[in-house]
Amino acid sequence: MAHELPPLPYGYDALEPTIDKQTMTLHHDGHHGAYVKNLNAAVEKHPDLASKSAEELLRNLNAVPEDIRATVRNNGGGHVNHTMFWKIMKPKGGGDPNGPVADVIKKTFGNFKDFQTKFNDAGAKQFGSGWVWLAGKSSGEVQIITTPNQDNPISQGLFPIFGNDVWEHAYYLKYNNRRPEYLAAWWNVVNWDEINNRFNAFKSGKTVHEPELAHR
Repeated sequence: MAHELPPLPYGYDALEPTIDKQTMTLHHDGHHGAYVKNLNAAVEKHPDLASKSAEELLRNLNAVPEDIRATVRNNGGGHVNHTMFWKIMKPKGGGDPNGPVADVIKKTFGNFKDFQTKFNDAGAKQFGSGWVWLAGKSSGEVQIITTPNQDNPISQGLFPIFGNDVWEHAYYLKYNNRRPEYLAAWWNVVNWDEINNRFNAFKSGKTVHEPELAHR
């Protein structure tokens, strides 16, 4: 039973003009599709891993056989990260946050504008490819972190509430080398309802239900 590439929850052009159709097509079909293919090829070498979701594998990478560990880290991470990424965006999204995630942002960072500034600054300063995240700690607090490549916060014992992809393939066709411009524009397509779903899962101590990450 294989990991599967989830369909986009909207059309390839639905996030225009913030994210262009060509970028979405290449990002989803090409890059995410390759992560799923490579993850499946690695896991096939160890049938005892067939029942584990990609999140489970990432949560305990040291238990993954050494010969496929790097492949699972990179491609399993790419699969988990992007499955989240498509869901936390939507057409006509953006605006100020609402619900409990708005409350925790205000409590932790003072106000949404200051949070955006810090989040965007962290994403702009991430050297090379990677992600910028709002991650939850076991204490219940939240923090902004960055991870290189396709690393996911769950491998550090953190909960990925939401994150933005700062790999060049996420923005280069439209924004070229202007990563800060992409980071600023991205807030126009953020899906706060889905982010609140993830935040509520974090606060309840549960994992986010990701049916696309389960074997079928």
